[in-house]
Amino acid sequence: MSSSSADRSRPPLRQAVTRLLPAPSVLGFLVLLVALGMLSYAAGTAVGPVAPGLRPGVTRTGESTPDDGDMGGMHGMGAAAPRPVPVGAAR
Repeated sequence: MSSSSADRSRPPLRQAVTRLLPAPSVLGFLVLLVALGMLSYAAGTAVGPVAPGLRPGVTRTGESTPDDGDMGGMHGMGAAAPRPVPVGAAR
């Protein structure tokens, strides 16, 4: 059996794999990102919940509250409406 010209033009497997992988700096960044994610997960697991018993949308009595985004007790905190500037007035 003789080797054909198609076999000679095909790059070896190692070169094909190297060509498909991203740059080493990108791989390093992804490894660092995964390592930091694992570290933060481990730290969060070790510390535990920040506010035990705090659940979104539940009051202290266990009743569910409507999620309208209102914080309550924050009257008058809205931005004032802009006043129109008369023509020719100094700014």
